[in-house]
Amino acid sequence: MKLINIGFGNLVSADRIVSIISPESAPIKRMIQDVRERGRLIDASFGRSTRAVIVTDSGNLILSALTPEVLAQRALETDKEEGTVKND
Repeated sequence: MKLINIGFGNLVSADRIVSIISPESAPIKRMIQDVRERGRLIDASFGRSTRAVIVTDSGNLILSALTPEVLAQRALETDKEEGTVKND
């Protein structure tokens, strides 16, 4: 199982991530509110401003204080460590 550090010592399984998106648009803000009301929101930002929303295959949303670019880079580094990234 590959884990990605999403900040402040929190880890997420890379295999469960569907997408990493910015929380700036109104539709994403509505999605966050809907998931919060259903009790499927995980706030891993530790009170800091949310810079990325991680969507999982189970329907959970995870809020992170790291940017989507940083999280994507960490995911790529995890893949390189596993030897699954091919540079064509």
